[in-house]
Amino acid sequence: MDTQRTIDAPDTVGPVLCLADIGFDAPAALLAAYGLTLHRVPDGAPIPGSYWGAPEAGIIGVDVHARGDTPVHSLLHEAGHLIVLPPECRAAVHTDATDSVEEEDATCYLQIVLADALPGVGRDRLMADMDTWGYTFRLGSTRAWFEQDAEDARAWLLARDLLPL
Repeated sequence: MDTQRTIDAPDTVGPVLCLADIGFDAPAALLAAYGLTLHRVPDGAPIPGSYWGAPEAGIIGVDVHARGDTPVHSLLHEAGHLIVLPPECRAAVHTDATDSVEEEDATCYLQIVLADALPGVGRDRLMADMDTWGYTFRLGSTRAWFEQDAEDARAWLLARDLLPL
C-alpha cells in the first residue's frame, strides 16, 4: 500500500488554484480526450455528484460537474476516478467511485500527472495545492509521496495503459 492518506476539506482554504483562475476550456478538452464531459455549474449552485460538497467537483457517470470556485486539484481528482475505471463501469458511478486503496492511490498519481496538461497549472502547483487543501501522505507531503513512495500507483496506471511511458 502506497499511502496512509486522508483528505480533509477545510472550512476555510488558503489560496488554491480554481477553475475560475484557468477557465473551463482547457480542462474540458483534457477530460474530453478521456471520454468525459465537464459541466459548468452556476456559481453558488449545488454541485451534482460532489462527495465532499461544494466547491468540490462531482461525478455522475461520464459527467464531471464543477463551478468556478472548484479547485483544479478537485476537478482532476474526481475526473481521475472516472479515468481509472474501465469505460463500461463509468455509467454506474454516482458521487463515489473508489473501489480500492490501489485505485485511490492511482487516482492521486494521475491527477498530478494530468496537471501538466493544463496551461498555468502543472504538477508543482497541483501538489502544493493538494497539501494546502489537506491531503496528507505518510511521507509528509504530496511531493514526497509522488517522488518517493508512489511506485505502486505508477505501476498500476502503466499496467492499464493510463500513463505515457
